[in-house]
Amino acid sequence: MTYNTPLSSRPLHDLSGRGPLRVMTVAQLRSHGVTTSETNEQCRPGGSWQQLLPGVVLLHPGPPTSEERLHAALMYAARERGTGVPAQPGASGGRAPAYAQVMITGLAALTLHGFSSTPPLPSLDVFDVLVPRMRRLRSTGCARIVRTPALPVPEQVAGVPVAPAARALADAVAELADAGTVRRLMTEAVRGAHCEPAAVVRELNEARLLSRPHVVDAVESLLAEGRARAEARLYRMVREYDLPDPVWNVDLRLPGGPYLGGLDAYWPGQAVAVELDTRAPRQDDDALWSEYTRKREHLERLGITVVHITPRKLRDSLEQQATVVRTALMASAGRDPAACVEVLPR
Repeated sequence: MTYNTPLSSRPLHDLSGRGPLRVMTVAQLRSHGVTTSETNEQCRPGGSWQQLLPGVVLLHPGPPTSEERLHAALMYAARERGTGVPAQPGASGGRAPAYAQVMITGLAALTLHGFSSTPPLPSLDVFDVLVPRMRRLRSTGCARIVRTPALPVPEQVAGVPVAPAARALADAVAELADAGTVRRLMTEAVRGAHCEPAAVVRELNEARLLSRPHVVDAVESLLAEGRARAEARLYRMVREYDLPDPVWNVDLRLPGGPYLGGLDAYWPGQAVAVELDTRAPRQDDDALWSEYTRKREHLERLGITVVHITPRKLRDSLEQQATVVRTALMASAGRDPAACVEVLPR
């Protein structure tokens, strides 16, 4: 016996038996003792099997299910040497396939993430598969190849490696020209708490999609939606953690002097301010951050403590942010009095 000899051979009817997933690569079939000629014979017109994608075989003659097409696309992208051959699925005890260096992205990924505004999997003709840029693959059949210089860490959804929602959204937007569809997807991404607006804009910027007018319009709505949700969480933080009531959404100005900037919440008696950091990571990010920094430093020279809070921190650690604000309010008793400023409604 040589090292290339299969350890065991399974009857063809066993491989084609009813399992949760009846899709295998040609390499997997060989590992079960099925020769290439036998595979070709089974995939002839009228045969028991069919070639679904290059190197990927559907082990029954009927139409593939959406799950079979989804896994076939992943197997096609992962089948080459160096990318990790998927483990034997379905036919070996119902074990889920294991894929390396590939993942589902685009509309199919958003559907798997639970988006309601994306098509159901059976209605999608193609599935976008994210692969490293250097892979020599072409899109074919139900597999559309999307290349990237750096793969994100996938999330496992129903046994399928799926790109994070923000990345999947950017890949979906890249294929969409309808402004209404793009706006609906971005709105659901934020309202459904799938991802933060800043993460979406970062992915869109890296994909060079922010030059498209319909994407820019949708981003503006996305940022407005994200700020509204962050403000609602800030109100909730003050209410639920018994913080003193601040004055909301105000501008500060020196008496008879220059404008100092706008604040989301301000406690005049303690000279403590909260500012939501809702910057979008675009190409002018450095300039915008410099503006934030200058404003904070100016206010702090006047004796005003500025607490910066991001929408993500409000979402993930509300109690911790309340503690930060409470600490700043309590520390005001030991500080020198702040300069007199005018507080104006924004």
